[in-house]
Amino acid sequence: MPANPLGVALRNRRAGQHTLVWARPDLRAPENFTLTSPAFDHGAPIPEKHRGRLFGANISPALDWTHPPAGTVELVLIVQDPDVPVGKPATHALALGIDPSLNGIPENALADPSPTTGIRHGKGALGRRGWAGPMPIRSHGPHAYVFQLFALGRASGLPAGFALDDVIAALAGHALGRARLDGTYEIR
Repeated sequence: MPANPLGVALRNRRAGQHTLVWARPDLRAPENFTLTSPAFDHGAPIPEKHRGRLFGANISPALDWTHPPAGTVELVLIVQDPDVPVGKPATHALALGIDPSLNGIPENALADPSPTTGIRHGKGALGRRGWAGPMPIRSHGPHAYVFQLFALGRASGLPAGFALDDVIAALAGHALGRARLDGTYEIR
């Protein structure tokens, strides 16, 4: 298949890692637990079945984590793509209410509504709720998909309809720890 001229033209335009929630100074917290997936290793490609709605099954990957820090009341997951050719990263999942006593969530737990009790979704990519799998511009190059898991020391208390800015405000000053897993995806 020939290269996509738009992807080639925008190849050097990317929001950047510095635009991730992870990079915000007000959300810095110890990296005191780990996040992994049985679907892919850190820095490795995300399997095709987790690809976005237009061309793939759009099934969120299973995630596992070690014990979050003591005092964790709720876990918050934010998945972002910092390689989009605009000024801020695309949010591919925004979930809160994750029970800290769990050691992970199964495949497709980020569907909306979630089959996992307690998980609530905020508005992510294009105003959708739930998992929006990778869908980078063809020929733009590899995109990172950064899974950021935050341990919150209090209940977020956010009402239905919450968005990323609401979650950031709820996390500020209350993140006890954090863990990160990066996957990649590219459409050549």
